[in-house]
Amino acid sequence: MAGPWPLLRSILRNCVAGTLVGVTVNDRYASVVTVRGTSMNPTLEPQQGDRALVSRLCLDARYGLSRGDVVVFRSPTEHRSLVVKRLIALPGDWIQVPAAQEIRQIPVGHCWVEGDNPDVSWDSRSYGPIPLGLMQGRVTHIVWPPNRIGPVERKMPEGRVMQQ
Repeated sequence: MAGPWPLLRSILRNCVAGTLVGVTVNDRYASVVTVRGTSMNPTLEPQQGDRALVSRLCLDARYGLSRGDVVVFRSPTEHRSLVVKRLIALPGDWIQVPAAQEIRQIPVGHCWVEGDNPDVSWDSRSYGPIPLGLMQGRVTHIVWPPNRIGPVERKMPEGRVMQQ
């Protein structure tokens, strides 16, 4: 009699294989983030328990990031934290910063991000342009709760960005 070992070995092998596939998908293609904070209201609502699908394919030069995308990036001040904001300007663009009454050019290798709820958002208006190397992906869909499942809209503030 073989005992329980072949069954346990089979279960363990399947668990390890599933974990490796899951880690690979999460690392290279897509992941799900939980939204915290109100800086992206009304697009993303933490009080609703919003969870968003993040595509990493945009980090590949073939797909790229676009103005108006909602993006996830590592915080420039706290590198362990992920932040969700809207991409407003790309390298070379000129942006009007209303509160500072200035126009700035976005340096090469950087971008400008802002929250949809500017009164409570800690974003590029606070810490300046962020390095593109901090980008983790583009938010494409809300996947939870069920009543909010759907794509995330691309939108831009009008008259503030002059493209190169």
